Amino acid sequence: MPQIKNAEQLAAKGLKEIHSAERQLIRQLPKLSKAVEHEGLRTMLERRREMGEQLIEDLDEIFDEIDVRAGRKKNNTAEGLIEDVNEHLEEIQEPAVRDAALLAGVQKVLHYCIAAWGTSRSMGELLGQQRVVEVMQAVLDEGKRMDEELTDLAEKEVNPRMLEEQQGKAQAAA
Repeated sequence: MPQIKNAEQLAAKGLKEIHSAERQLIRQLPKLSKAVEHEGLRTMLERRREMGEQLIEDLDEIFDEIDVRAGRKKNNTAEGLIEDVNEHLEEIQEPAVRDAALLAGVQKVLHYCIAAWGTSRSMGELLGQQRVVEVMQAVLDEGKRMDEELTDLAEKEVNPRMLEEQQGKAQAAA
């Protein structure tokens, strides 16, 4: 494993990790979309997939500009978070419960991405990499908006529906 010797290499490593995380996530989002019952959540997952595809394109351009190869090393953190979401798919049969679990899992991945984007934006600023700053700030702003929308969706629709269905089944069984 090559050693990181300077700020430029550290910044490039962060961008490569984001690239890998986005590739992994956009491969999984169609599968998650199919498993979701709530239409609003499905729409959010599609938006996130489109956002990831655009970010990969932007990162590919940045890699060309800074003369860095994206590489193929897997982002282990993203892989673990995505695997956790996939486990929920297998473990949860009730659609309303599965939607709530998937929404929470996707938000965990998004929170990781927000942290990575912010760190890369700061490193880009430090190194005078204006394109990195612009791209990371744009995706950071969109990611934070999406996080707020997902929280709103969870609190107002997905989680209450889960509880209502659970209570309805309990009353029917009584």
